[in-house]
Amino acid sequence: MNTFDSTRRDFLRQASLTGLAASAMGTPWQQLLASEKHAEKKHGAKKLPMPVGKAEHCIMIWLGGGSCHIDTWDPKRKGDPKTKKAGSYYDPIPTAIKGTEVCEHLAKCAPILDRFNIVRSVHHEVIDEHAAATNRMHTGRPTTGTITYPSVGSVVAHKRGSASDHAPAYVLIGYPNVTRGPGFLGSQAGYIYLTDTSAGPSGFTRSSRVNQSRQDRRERLLTKMRAEFRQKSVGGQTIQDYDQSVAEALRLSGPEFMKVFQLDNEKSDLRNMYGGEFGQRCLLSRRLIQSGVRFIEVSHNLNFVNGTGWDTHNDGQLNQHLLIKELDSALSALVLDLEQNKLLDKTLIVVASEFGRPAGFDGGGGRGHQSKAFSVVLAGGGLQNGKTIGETNELGEEIVSRPVSVPDLHATIYASLGIDPSEELFAGDRPVPITDLGDPVRELFS
Repeated sequence: MNTFDSTRRDFLRQASLTGLAASAMGTPWQQLLASEKHAEKKHGAKKLPMPVGKAEHCIMIWLGGGSCHIDTWDPKRKGDPKTKKAGSYYDPIPTAIKGTEVCEHLAKCAPILDRFNIVRSVHHEVIDEHAAATNRMHTGRPTTGTITYPSVGSVVAHKRGSASDHAPAYVLIGYPNVTRGPGFLGSQAGYIYLTDTSAGPSGFTRSSRVNQSRQDRRERLLTKMRAEFRQKSVGGQTIQDYDQSVAEALRLSGPEFMKVFQLDNEKSDLRNMYGGEFGQRCLLSRRLIQSGVRFIEVSHNLNFVNGTGWDTHNDGQLNQHLLIKELDSALSALVLDLEQNKLLDKTLIVVASEFGRPAGFDGGGGRGHQSKAFSVVLAGGGLQNGKTIGETNELGEEIVSRPVSVPDLHATIYASLGIDPSEELFAGDRPVPITDLGDPVRELFS
């Protein structure tokens, strides 16, 4: 190693301790140290080749609020909120993976768990703030004041694009939020969002009073007005993003994409297997995959069937089983439906939340927040399924083996979709690695 490299690294470490790195270099000190670590990796031991998966699509099921890992995918000894005995709230049941148990209310997923992998050792350090933890799980990085990082969905959209000419690359079934957004990648890597599974995205359906001829005239007039405006003004990125959004909306407002939302065309038995509104979102996700959408996020916390969603402080714990059962029905139906349509190997399903919850109970019988050990589930995607990755201690509060960081989790998602997680994107002229030194969970790749 040359003298310059050593001196620069020493400076960065000292600057991080004194708080001078950001002001001296114009870059957050964590990012500078990460880039230095990246350089050390490149010049150090021989780097293992990145695995290349065969998945074409990804469905992320988001359990917003912080789902309790020991009440779902990583059950422990039985606890009791009345006596404040720490532990799981439900009994465990065996699964199709030998030696792996899950909560009793995941009874439909348990016999098909050989199509899944449970990663029980995910961790980060954000515990007090839901928004910051949600941002970490979506972007793989801490919030900073100098750069807005893209979400995992936007990176996939940017790198892979849509799989057809009449579908968007990225659909969010839930409420819009900057943590799901494209960040420095710009609007082309953004999402189309909807909350009504029967109507599709708001504003995409043309009025019955506007026929095709009238629509064509409107589009020609709009094109002319936009061209004249661009000649007179220097709008920069804002105008460019607006033009791209208008073009995308016009492209997707035709019948080819909008017919995807006609769920009534599905057999009633299948719709019933998926369950209620959340299940219908998962069914719609399968139809969106078939139309060519590359990445879909499905929110599971829009209706708060237990009163609090997955944020189970106090009384929210009492009816948490309603959420788990709803997830169980929809997730198992999605896996089997994709398999029936020969899409499971091509579609990675990710079930994630912003953090887990501790084994102890709070004063109201619920649980607090825990991010130092929690579970994320992966299914399908052409992975080596039927594995349980990582282990936590007897109460699920500490990682015992095989820790998986959020960048590692993101690297696994990207690699499964054929995206090199070490590749660099550019925020202006600043190179930014796709993940923050993430390494895929290599046990899941052949």
